Amino acid sequence: MIFEGVISTRNADASAHVTPMGFEREGGRVVIAPFVPSKTLDNLAGNGAAVMNLTDDVAVIAGCLTGRRVWPVVAANVITGWRLATVLTHLEVMVERRSGTPERPRFECNIVHEACHAPFRGYNRAQAAVVEAAILISRLDWIAPEKFAAEMTYLNIAVAKTGGPREREAWQWLLDAAAAHPRHRFQLDVTV
Repeated sequence: MIFEGVISTRNADASAHVTPMGFEREGGRVVIAPFVPSKTLDNLAGNGAAVMNLTDDVAVIAGCLTGRRVWPVVAANVITGWRLATVLTHLEVMVERRSGTPERPRFECNIVHEACHAPFRGYNRAQAAVVEAAILISRLDWIAPEKFAAEMTYLNIAVAKTGGPREREAWQWLLDAAAAHPRHRFQLDVTV
C-alpha cells in the first residue's frame, strides 16, 4: 500500500528540503522511491536520512507543488535533519539499502524514531480531493488535457461541498498552477 506524506530531507547547506512523496510502510521499515532527477533522491543518497511527515494539512502538499516550499520545521529527534513543526506523526528513517532502477531507485529505510504529535480528526473529502489534484498537477507535463479537466472538475465538487478555508486555499493554489501551465491553461468554470 502506498501512503501519501511529506518528506523532509537535509540539503548540503543543512537547510530542509520539503516535498510531498508517496511511500510504502512495511512494519518497521519505509520504502521511498523518488524519480530522477530529484533533490530528495540527491539528499537521501548524500546523507542517508529523512523524515516522513504525516499531516492532514493539505496546504503543505499543494503548496510544495506550487512553489511554496518553506514551511516551519524543527530539529528531528534522532537523525540529523528536520521535521515539519506541525504534523500528526513523524517517522525518522535511515537508509539501509538502495535498489531499483537508475530512473527510479528505491531506498529501503529503517524507522529509527516515531512520534505522534496530534490525533487524527477523521477523513475529509476535500482533503482527499486536494491530494489527488496535487498528484495530477505533478503530472501536467504528460497527462492528457481532457483527462486532467474531467478529474479536476469532479474533484472540485468535494472541495466545494466539504472544504474549509485551508483546503480552499490549497485548491486555489492548484487551480492557479493549472491555469498557468503552458500545455493545459486549465480553468474551472465553477470554483470553490
